[in-house]
Amino acid sequence: MDVPRCGGLTPEDGMIISRTPFRLSFFGGGTDYPGWYRKHGGAVLGATIDKYSYITCRYLPPFFEHRFCVMYSKTEYCQTVDEISHPAVREVLRFLKIDRGLEIHHDADLPARSGMGSSSAFTVGLLHAMYALTGRMAGKQQLALESVHLEQEILRETVGSQDQVHAAYGGLNHVTFVPNGDISVRPVTIAPERMRELNAHLMLFYTGIKRTASNVADTYVTEIDSRRRQLRLMKDLVDESISILNSRHDLTSFGELLHEAWQAKRSLSATVSNPEVDELYDCALSAGAIGGKLTGAGGGGFMLLFVPPERQELVRASLTNLIHVPFRFEFSGSQILFADTEQEYRKEEEAQARQPLRRFRELDAGLAAGFAPVGVHSLNRGIV
Repeated sequence: MDVPRCGGLTPEDGMIISRTPFRLSFFGGGTDYPGWYRKHGGAVLGATIDKYSYITCRYLPPFFEHRFCVMYSKTEYCQTVDEISHPAVREVLRFLKIDRGLEIHHDADLPARSGMGSSSAFTVGLLHAMYALTGRMAGKQQLALESVHLEQEILRETVGSQDQVHAAYGGLNHVTFVPNGDISVRPVTIAPERMRELNAHLMLFYTGIKRTASNVADTYVTEIDSRRRQLRLMKDLVDESISILNSRHDLTSFGELLHEAWQAKRSLSATVSNPEVDELYDCALSAGAIGGKLTGAGGGGFMLLFVPPERQELVRASLTNLIHVPFRFEFSGSQILFADTEQEYRKEEEAQARQPLRRFRELDAGLAAGFAPVGVHSLNRGIV
């Protein structure tokens, strides 16, 4: 796909910072797996929140023995793209045919492997940052579709197609997946007061249980057609939930739908929930929550609860050993926050590739002690 040049950026831009939001999936999760929607179609309702993945990148100046530095929970120093261990970083650089040395740094507001779409936010944000670094402007649709392609076709991960869309577009969206592979994104337009009311009824807690989404998803996606009863119900709840948001009715029924959807999702596989999660959820219901769910494929991570504002202190007290994460909806999607220029070293890099420079080394301390600047010796002799 051809990408237009970005008017404010040039290939000589030195440093880029992208910011990409995490998401909450309300309804329809599971129907966004291509193994399902390529046959039956799918739909989800989800929103992004003001918790983000940040990618900082720049071309690496030629003063280092390595050509690539990739910093996340680990730090990698590599000479070639093929040596990079982080699969998403390696494949994004291959996909964009990046041939220059880079430094890439990742930070995030929430932990990885926690059900908030962090891996897709990382992929979308990295793609966005690399396009900007090379002076190209990628639109939201392109970022979403290329991230889906990278994760599903190149990395071969068992992931759906909603997280990439939410991360790229931002906002509260009704996303539909067509059997021919098309993806449609429709913002859910409700009054600002209604949006604030929905936000005020939601609570987010971190269970502290880390898991890998694709491992959980593998337990039900491989035989997804056998779960058609649950998935059809989960898809139907998408339209019903949007009708509630667009009505003037009390939002309690939205919370009741969350509970119904969670019960359906739990039945997909024994790994979607576990006794610890069930106990936490039951505790929240007893304290006044109307409904809720784990925010991702299941197994752990973050738990989203629908709680009337007047009962939220009781729910927080009942889950006192969990981290409560206040949040607000956000509507911007992936953004380039910062772009600054630095000295351009392309010619030096090309020259170094043709003829490697002298190897960098530490000065030997003993050797250094035997020499002093000529002027110093002369001055000392003069004083004597």
